[in-house]
This record gives sequence, C-alpha cells and structure tokens, in this order.
Amino acid sequence: MAVTPIFDATTDAITTNVNSLWLMVAAALVLIMTPGVAFFYGGMVKVRSVISMMMMSFGAIALTAVLWVLYGFSMAFPDSTGGSWAIKGIIGNPFSNAGLIPLLKDGGDLNTLAFAGFQATFAIITVALISGAIADRARFGTWMVFAGIWATLVYFPVACWVFNFSLGAKGLTDGGWIVYGLHVNDFAGGTAVHINAGSAGLALAIVLGRRIGFQKGINKPHNVPLTLLGASLLWFGWFGFNAGSEAAVDGVAALAWINTLAAPAAATLGWLLVERLKDGKATSIGAASGAVSGLVAITPACNILTPFWGMALGFVTGGVCALAIDLKWRFGFDDSLDVVGVHFVGGWIGTLWIGIFGTGIGLLDTGSFSQLGSQFLGALSVTVFSFFSTALLGFILEKTMGFRIKNEEELAGVDLSVHGEGGYSLEDSPAAVRA
Repeated sequence: MAVTPIFDATTDAITTNVNSLWLMVAAALVLIMTPGVAFFYGGMVKVRSVISMMMMSFGAIALTAVLWVLYGFSMAFPDSTGGSWAIKGIIGNPFSNAGLIPLLKDGGDLNTLAFAGFQATFAIITVALISGAIADRARFGTWMVFAGIWATLVYFPVACWVFNFSLGAKGLTDGGWIVYGLHVNDFAGGTAVHINAGSAGLALAIVLGRRIGFQKGINKPHNVPLTLLGASLLWFGWFGFNAGSEAAVDGVAALAWINTLAAPAAATLGWLLVERLKDGKATSIGAASGAVSGLVAITPACNILTPFWGMALGFVTGGVCALAIDLKWRFGFDDSLDVVGVHFVGGWIGTLWIGIFGTGIGLLDTGSFSQLGSQFLGALSVTVFSFFSTALLGFILEKTMGFRIKNEEELAGVDLSVHGEGGYSLEDSPAAVRA
C-alpha cells in the first residue's frame, strides 16, 4: 500500500529548509576547524611562539570573514543571469552582492545566505592553513595585510574557478573554468583549499627564508596534547566540510560522511606504519598528522569514491605524506609545520586519485585517461597561479613592510617581540612563589 507523505503539498519548501539548516550546521562545523588549526599548529611550535601561531589563525577568521561579506562572495559566486560577471568563468563583480545586502530583499534568501556563510568558512581556513609554513618568524601586522590581499587576489578567484557552478537536468550547465571547462571533480576543495594553501605556503617559506638553526630536530612540539586536540577538532569539523559540500541531505552527503570517517582512519595507519619503519617509533604527532593528511586527500574525492577506494586513498596518502615531510631537508625550504608535505602533497594525491578510481569517471571504470588529464590540469593550474602570485606578493611585502621578524626577535621569541605576552604564565605558581 502506498504511503501518503505527511507534508505532501509543501515537500519542496520543507526540503529546501532542511537543506539550508544542514548548510548552517555544516558551516559551524567548518568554522571550528580554524581554531582546530590554531591548536594543531600551536602545539607544534616552540613555547615562545604559541601565541603568535594561534593569533595568525584567529586573525584569519576576523579579516577573511569581513572581506567575504563585503565583496568576497560576489567575486567567487557571481550571478551569471544578472549580468554581474566581470570575466565569465574567472571572477565576479565584487559589487554585485556587496555586503550581501541584495540577498536580504523580500525577507532574505535563506538558501543563498546559508550557502554564503558556509563558503565563508572555506575562505577562512584556507588562509589560516598557510600560516603553518612560516611559523616562528612572521610579523603579525604584515601577515594580516598579506591575508587580506591574498584572499582577494588568489583565493576568491580560485573559489570562482572551482566552487561556482550551476547544475541542470543533464549535469553542469555553467560555472568556473576549472569545474565547468575542464570538468574537474573537486567536491570540497582539494585544489581550491589544500593545493592552493600548500602552494602559497611553499612560496612564503622560500620568500621569508629559513629559521635560525634550521636543521633536523628543530621542530620539537612544545605541547603535544594541544596538537592532538587540534587534530580532533579538525576531524570533527571536516564532516561538515565534506558532507556539507553537497548542500543537501541525501545519499551523496552520506557517502561523503562515511569517506570522511574511513579515509583519515586508514591514513593514520599508513603514516604510523611508515614512521615505524623509517624512524623506529610510531608517534602521537604522526598519528595526528596522518589523520589530517587523509582528510586532505579525501576532500576532493569524498563524493565519487566507494569507501573501499576511499580507505585505499587514505592509506597511500598517509604513507606518502610521512615521507614527503622530509622533502624540506633535501631541498632546503623551511616549511615549519609541513604545510607542503601534508596539504600540497595530500591535495595532489586526492585530486589525481579521482582520475583513476573515481566511480563512473575514472580510468578503472571508463578505460580512459581523460578524467585523469583534467584532474592534473586543474591541480597544476591552481599550483602555478597560487605559487607565483604568493611569491610576488610576499616579496613585495617583505621589501616594503618587512614580513620576517629580526634575528634577535626570533631568538627572544615571537610572542614577546610581536604580541608582548607569553603563552604560559608561571609566576604565580606555588613553585614560583616558594622560589
């Protein structure tokens, strides 16, 4: 016997509202990822740099959120039907939805406002991720200037290339040139977020140069539990990052959720295995880094891989990234907290994996290298654009404002030199009083 739906006449409206509610919940989950980055990075730096490290993430939240509302959303998601395109498929007119005010007409566009808030959190975390590459040696003021300009000139355009698209009955009908022109599958930001941030981190690390005493062993985490807390918050928030990117409560969102559980779990095992074979010990920092590498890799692919291939991707990525973090010693670039080894490498692996194992589009199912070629071109385009744009911007800021702190300030500690405070105050402890 057929069952009559309870909300028969208004099913569409209810579905839209449920999807919008999920987007707002997912946005809150993604936002908590940036404090997660602050904890993750903060625990891994020197004790005299923890405030500086965490402030770079919190500064990214404050500045990027404001810019996104003012003009970032308009640049990344132009209204193609309203004549607001500045350069179609490349970038939108920043004034088309300035301040999001046009979305408030007639009581407000619930779905679009929810989507705007959701995408704002992507912009925020992408900027914050870059900071790990320049830990222990960057000026906060210059970082904030960099963050604002970089978000405007690099992230907002790339978000337009990757995340801006329109779906019709027969698939993609319009959008940014990477997702619509190349037909790259990047569900939640392997290119726009991780390859983008990793490329920028590499460029800044080169521009700012090496820390004093740069050698193996310089990265001794001062607070391992803080880093594990950060990794936990990242994993928790990543369910909103990936499953929320479907912008609907459906089977694709559920698949993305399962892959977000399985892939980083397998990546943790892969990292720990390689770490044990390479260094003789499996570490807690390795477990945390392995989980993050798996989260990075599954991000572009969580909608298109079966859980089996998602776990295979995670395991491979964890192992490869455990080796890739040593590239900085071989090539001499000081990527302080392994943004390149985890986000850049992990983003590339996840993006290319789709071209081979993606359900219905990869080489394994179709026998064609076409999708793999598209994935490669999309990743390469973002890499080149982000690296050279960031290098130029970082060089200009270093020569004008000064991006790197002075040697004596680095030796004294970034926290006291830049912020005038320390991460841990022990003067009033019983031991201090007795002394």
